[in-house]
Amino acid sequence: MDLLRFKNWFSVLFLGLSLFLFYRYQSPSSPSMAEAIPKSIYDFTVKDIRGNDVPLSKYKGKVLLIVNVASKCGLTQSNYKELNILYEKYKHQGFEILAFPCNQFGWQEPGTNEEIQETCTTFKAEFPIFDKIEVNGKNASLLYKFLKSEKGGILGAAIKWNFTKFLVNKEGKVVERYAPRTSPLKIETEIQNLLGSS
Repeated sequence: MDLLRFKNWFSVLFLGLSLFLFYRYQSPSSPSMAEAIPKSIYDFTVKDIRGNDVPLSKYKGKVLLIVNVASKCGLTQSNYKELNILYEKYKHQGFEILAFPCNQFGWQEPGTNEEIQETCTTFKAEFPIFDKIEVNGKNASLLYKFLKSEKGGILGAAIKWNFTKFLVNKEGKVVERYAPRTSPLKIETEIQNLLGSS
């Protein structure tokens, strides 16, 4: 009889402990789950074009323009030219351009990271270039999922083409999204306003 009571007591104890652990670590209201929800781009770590981890928190306090780029697009030459102008003009005032190569639109970024880097050198791009990523679909980067959730496009959240641009303020919040055909220089006033240099 004592053995039976012990088994019952042990079963109840085990069940109680299991339930406690389940709700402690799996409940959506637990701190660990709440912390997983990104609040700004600073919650992400991405890889640069050489494969090194880059926590975006290193850009805290800066105004950012995040762009999905391609080497062989009809928009490539004009965009790189104008992005270079903006970067040269405002990089010492706390402005950064973060370029993410993507091959999802017309297969216009087919090269390896080394080939992409050579192309960026040809266009004299001095701003940071990151690892080639996907921006749409199930394999879309977590950063781009966040960007799209913060600022959807006119015809839905999906990125429509190369050189879609997201403007991010000094707190890491997405403040605006621009279509691929929006000239980078047309964004200059908004950049100045966020920098406080207008």
